[in-house]
Amino acid sequence: MRPIAFVSPWYGDYITGGAEAELRELAAHLHSAGMPVEILTTCVRDFSSDWSKNYHTPGTSIARSGVIVRRFRARKRDTAAFDSINQKLMRNIPLTQEEEKSFLHEMVGSPELCRYISEHRGDYSLFVYIPYMFGTTYYGVRVCPEKSVLIPCLHDESYARLTPLRRLFPRTAGMIFNAVPEAELAEELYGLSKSGTKTIVMGIGMDTDITPSPEDFRQKYNISEPFIVYAGRKDHGKNVGTLVRYFSEYIRRNDTPLRLVLMGGGEISLPGELVRNGRITDLGFVEKKDKYDAMAAAEMLCQPSLNESFSLVIMESWLCGRPVLVHEGCTVTRSFVNECSGGLYFADYFEFEGCVDYLLRNRETASAMGENGGKYVREHFDWEVIVKKYRDYFGELTGEKRQ
Repeated sequence: MRPIAFVSPWYGDYITGGAEAELRELAAHLHSAGMPVEILTTCVRDFSSDWSKNYHTPGTSIARSGVIVRRFRARKRDTAAFDSINQKLMRNIPLTQEEEKSFLHEMVGSPELCRYISEHRGDYSLFVYIPYMFGTTYYGVRVCPEKSVLIPCLHDESYARLTPLRRLFPRTAGMIFNAVPEAELAEELYGLSKSGTKTIVMGIGMDTDITPSPEDFRQKYNISEPFIVYAGRKDHGKNVGTLVRYFSEYIRRNDTPLRLVLMGGGEISLPGELVRNGRITDLGFVEKKDKYDAMAAAEMLCQPSLNESFSLVIMESWLCGRPVLVHEGCTVTRSFVNECSGGLYFADYFEFEGCVDYLLRNRETASAMGENGGKYVREHFDWEVIVKKYRDYFGELTGEKRQ
């Protein structure tokens, strides 16, 4: 098989989360399994950087995993024009055709990268783009859609409904999804079953060999009371504010020693009194071992996000043997919970209170939910399982499996 090229707007061992981390781990494991893979990306550092600034030197390098990385200069952008249109999309204000075109043009992009794909299309079996909404994906797919595969990390949002994307994506050879609701959304938006695009629900690979120590966490952080844990970026986009408000209301209404422990980057406003008296503890970034130890020690993990195409922390909590509490408004996380009976979900405060009460009062059932989830993750998302599924899928697209 000729190399599989993964195309992403940025790439680096220092990027800790999101689709970028998913790509890095996937490429590394496929490479370790003997599949030829390369990364095609820009010189931009990461999502939060200036998308016109070329942080990295153009050219070819080798990642820590041994994967070849080819970097191309990003083009200068009209940031003001992009931001103006982006504000409309965030507020679900319809765009004109010119505004849609301008939005995609002023996204992070690299004409040099697209030129490379055009000139070297015969050197690669497939070009796999992640995630869906960046210029590297849109303009790259346009070069040779017949050899293009998307890992879209799709959400139900205004970006996914841009007319140029709805016209282009059904022309791709394949699309890989992290969860069933994501695949259903893509079918609704793009009609992939009618276009002949070969789709598959793959999920994300996980290191399933986790042996946490809840006692180590409690001793290290001096936490003996029962607690709910949240792990991930702390911002309003992850709906963490709702969790903080609901928890604050819960301990106001109930005589309980329950605490809330937050882990991860970002900042969010927290009730000063609850922080001072230790009812809410923000640990910030912690080592992976501490994260797993905390999950194993917690009564439950709460993932309140409304927009997820997967959720690594939910899977990690299950691997640590603990149930999860998710928001009913997120079809993906709710679907995972229902598939394996690994937790509960809530739509408002009173359902949140009822779910917390149930898990606290029915500890054997709560532990069984965690065990259900752990078995589900090991059967579906262990790296050995995921690598085989990717091998089979790519082989089917290229015809090499049948040969």
